[in-house]
Amino acid sequence: MTFLALDIGNTRLKWALYSAPQPGATLLAQGAEFLENIDKLADGAWRHLQAPALVLGSVVAGDAVKRRVEEQMELWDVNPQWVVASDQEAGVTNGYDHPSRLGADRWVAIIGAYHRMRAQGPARPMVVVMVGTAVTVEAVSSDGRFLGGMIIPGHGIMLRALESGTAGLHVPTGEVRPFPTNTSDALTSGGTFAIAGAVECMVQHVRAHCGAEPLCIMTGGAGWKMAPSMTRSFELVDNLIFDGLLYMAERRFAKP
Repeated sequence: MTFLALDIGNTRLKWALYSAPQPGATLLAQGAEFLENIDKLADGAWRHLQAPALVLGSVVAGDAVKRRVEEQMELWDVNPQWVVASDQEAGVTNGYDHPSRLGADRWVAIIGAYHRMRAQGPARPMVVVMVGTAVTVEAVSSDGRFLGGMIIPGHGIMLRALESGTAGLHVPTGEVRPFPTNTSDALTSGGTFAIAGAVECMVQHVRAHCGAEPLCIMTGGAGWKMAPSMTRSFELVDNLIFDGLLYMAERRFAKP
């Protein structure tokens, strides 16, 4: 059964069609659209796409955007399912105070990272980082318990906040420098090292709490920008949310 995975973020919708709802399934097609263009999917990228039998999606952009996507899926005879974080799923336990309030994208990424870690060797704690419009830095124990996480502004939000709140900072994006000597570089370096510092702080918390060096996994559209500025080694994963959706779909859509 073909399976369509959807990752609807604050800026873009990313989609991937797989041959089956399970890890390791063949990727048949994939794409991405900015949210302002999603009303064209049915007449564009999805028009000649093989009809999916199953759909599972993560959406953080709100109900209005979700309804627009559902309208585009009316060309197929399919009822999409949308992820809502729960107490436990796919081997991962949710330690949030109110589990259902954890962002769907965070929950799916944690599940994807956990199974990726388990496939690599002995179990170990993790720090899972998503770098997008916002940045999340999650702590996960070696047995799959989500311990908690931080949310900080992404690069763009940081720069816009400074531009709107501080006179004279309407400057082009600069470069990351150890010792910035102009305002553009100072802004870009400050945002980048703020994110790197949050990751380093969480790594120290996890090491102290779990008594082991954590595996650091990073994903998100802007993850590659962080690579030269990280203070420790990490694994950059392009489609961690799709990985998580495949593991979740395997269990949700399993034949009785």
